[in-house]
This record gives sequence, structure tokens and C-alpha cells, in this order.
Amino acid sequence: MNSLNRKAFRGLLSLLLVTAALLFIPAGTLDFWQAWIFLALFFAPSLAVTLYLMKEDPKLLERRMRGGPRAEKEPAQKIIMSVAWVGFIGLVVVPALDHRFAWSQMPAYIVLIGDALVLLGWLAIFFVFRENTFTSATVELAPDQKVVSTGLYALVRHPMYAGGLVMFIGMPLALGSWWGTLAMLVIAPVIIWRLFDEERFLAKNLSGYIDYQRKVRHRLIPLVW
Repeated sequence: MNSLNRKAFRGLLSLLLVTAALLFIPAGTLDFWQAWIFLALFFAPSLAVTLYLMKEDPKLLERRMRGGPRAEKEPAQKIIMSVAWVGFIGLVVVPALDHRFAWSQMPAYIVLIGDALVLLGWLAIFFVFRENTFTSATVELAPDQKVVSTGLYALVRHPMYAGGLVMFIGMPLALGSWWGTLAMLVIAPVIIWRLFDEERFLAKNLSGYIDYQRKVRHRLIPLVW
């Protein structure tokens, strides 16, 4: 196993352990069936996508490993990613506290809908990775980068963010918490901020991107916006 693959596995394991801690410590119990199902449905696709990239696109895997606020070059993106991480933490910690103090009463079928949204989000992200090898975790331009306009990119200009939003909406529902959805008030604005900032960067630096913007009018939601 090469060093990149070992790093990817370590990163995935660390994220799993941190997420589990953020769920079960605030919940004060391991008797939290929604959390166990969520962890399985979140990390099994994550592992599958990682294994796919190891085999089919190691360069993209390497690009995805360079993420987070410290990896960003622009101050605005550092702020965006810092706030996004706070929002992600809120998506798991608030539902854990909700479980502990029984703030929400959510029927099981809503939890299952949330699980389905998490899986749907991962499916969209997989299709993005399969279509576009340049989906770096930071706002940057690869030397050989070109505009991708096929697959989901023919429907919206930012299908990965669209898939991420679907997943984030599903997370608090999958964890059985109405209150957890309030974290979207943090995550949605920073994703839109990042989207606009990224579009300005690509329009300025990536040949053909302005023509692509004219061709594909919608950013996140087909036929809406």
C-alpha cells in the first residue's frame, strides 16, 4: 500500500472516530440507534468512494486529501471552510444533544427519509468524481484543468455542492432531530458564498468557463437556480 492510500485510510478512520465521539459523547449513551445507522450509511459509501479513487483516479484522491481551512490559499475561503466545519459539527452535535434531552419527537419514517438523503448525496458526489477529475477540495486550478460540461455538470454548474446540500439536509433527519436542521442556517449560506467565490475564480482563470456559464444557467437546482 502506498503512502497516499495509507493517508486516505488514516483520514477516513480519524473522521469516523471523531464523528462517533461527537455523536455519542454529547448523547451520553450508546443507545442511539439512529446514530449507528447514520455512521454505517455515511462511512460505507465514503470507504467505497475512497477505494474507487485509489484504483481509478489517484490524482483526484490526492486533490481531495488537501482540504480544510489551512489548505485554502485565499482568506475568504479560509473563513468559509472554518464556518462550514462549525456547521458540520452542529449537524451532529445538536442531534446528539437532542437525543439526550428528548427535544424532538420524530417518526421513524422521517429518519429513513434522512438516511435516503444521505445516500443520495453520496451518490451525486460519486457521479461528480467519476465525471470530473479536477474536483479539488480547495479552490485552485490544476495545470491541465479543463471545463467539464457532461454528466451532472450538464444540469447544474455545481453538482457536488448540490449533492452535499442534499446530504446535509438529510443528516439531522437521519439522526432523529428537528432541531439539528437549524445548522443548515450556517451551512447553506457558506456553501453559496463559496460557490460564488469559486465561480469568480474560475471565470477569471479557467479558459472556457464563461461560455460554460452561458450554456448551463443553473447553479444548484435544475430549472430553479
